[in-house]
Amino acid sequence: MTLAEAKAAFQGLLLAEVRARAEERLGRPLPESWLGEYERRRNAAFEGSLRPVAGAAALIEALREAGLQICVASQGRRAKTDRSLELTGLDPLLGNEARFSAEQVPRGKPHPDLFLFAAARMGFAPGASVVVEDTPSGVAAARAAGMRVFGYAAETEAGELERNGAQTVTSLAELAPVLIGVG
Repeated sequence: MTLAEAKAAFQGLLLAEVRARAEERLGRPLPESWLGEYERRRNAAFEGSLRPVAGAAALIEALREAGLQICVASQGRRAKTDRSLELTGLDPLLGNEARFSAEQVPRGKPHPDLFLFAAARMGFAPGASVVVEDTPSGVAAARAAGMRVFGYAAETEAGELERNGAQTVTSLAELAPVLIGVG
């Protein structure tokens, strides 16, 4: 598969769903060691090269200064989110009470469960919540939750995000004035 084909087939899915789709495409089960090996390689790659998205810290700080609450609602495991925030230096900007994982809900994205759970825990109605997403499945989940959604089109083609109902941006710097106006 090309990188573009892999993103189209697997981006934004739970690892169990990735495994099932890969096995379906292959016509056979993956080795039992596949998941552990994948996570080991991903973690090693993160340790060596994970960097924050340009403008992420500035956006979080601007939103907090405007009195807005921010959280992370990730399809990934909580431990992965925690480590990613540590490696990118964003850890101090997002407290433990503002981190949510698909592990905490019955269904991951594209279902709305994770976003509804995060909004409830943060004390907000879905209609008063705004989501910034970078995958079509995440955009679909936010829309299904009844939330306004911005698609961050850096790694995903803007049209894919827009077809799922997102207003797209190509840099995080574009978001602060819009989100502060929403708040």
